[in-house]
Amino acid sequence: MAGEKAVKVYGWAISPFVSHALLCLEEAGVEYEHVAMSRTAGDRRHPEHLARNPFGKVPVLEDGDLTLFESRAIARHVVRKYKPELLREGDLKESAMVDVWLEVEAHQFYPAALAVVVECVFAPLLGRTRNQAAVDENVEKLRKVLEVYEARLGRSRFLAGDFLSLADLSHFTLMHYFMATEYASLVEALPHVKAWWEELAARPAARKVAAFMPPSFEVPKEDE
Repeated sequence: MAGEKAVKVYGWAISPFVSHALLCLEEAGVEYEHVAMSRTAGDRRHPEHLARNPFGKVPVLEDGDLTLFESRAIARHVVRKYKPELLREGDLKESAMVDVWLEVEAHQFYPAALAVVVECVFAPLLGRTRNQAAVDENVEKLRKVLEVYEARLGRSRFLAGDFLSLADLSHFTLMHYFMATEYASLVEALPHVKAWWEELAARPAARKVAAFMPPSFEVPKEDE
C-alpha cells in the first residue's frame, strides 16, 4: 500500500492467526500495511521481531504507538476501536452473548478444528505425514460441537443473536482451511451451520482475506 500506514500487521498471511487480524481490519474498513515475513527464513526469531513479540510468534499489530501480539487480543482491540458494534458493548445482554460465543470458539471449536486442519492441511508444510488417529478423534469432537451450533443457529441468524459479531468472524480463517478438507461434510450436513458459514464466507472482507490463504500453500509472492 502506498504511503506510511499507522496500522501495521506483521506475519505471513497464510497463517489463520495472521489472517484473523487482517479480517478484522478489513471488516472494520481500516487502512493498514501488511508487513510480510518469511516463516521458512526464520524471520520471527530475528531480534527486531522479538522486540515486538518476545515469544517470537505472529501476528503482531502496531497501531500508532501501541504494539500488540496474540491474535484474539488484536481482534478485540481492532473491533473495539474501529467497529465496536461487532462487540455490542452498548447492550449488556448482547455483549454477554458475544463473550459467550467467543469463549465457545476458543475452548470448544478451536482445539478440535485446529487439530484436524494441522493434520490435513499443515502437516505437509511441516514436512510430516498425517496422524489419522488424531484426525479421527478430533473429527468426532468437532461433530458434537457443530451439533450444538446447529441448534443455536436454528434460533438465531448468527451465534450471539440476529447480528454479526466478532464471535462469528473469529471462526472464519480456521474454518476456511477446514472446509478445504474431506471433512467439510460435517458442516454441509447441518443446514443452519452451512447457511451461516456460506453467509460468513460471502462477506467482502472474508473473500479478500481468503485470497491470501490458498489451502495448497502456493504462497503469494508477498509472503515469500
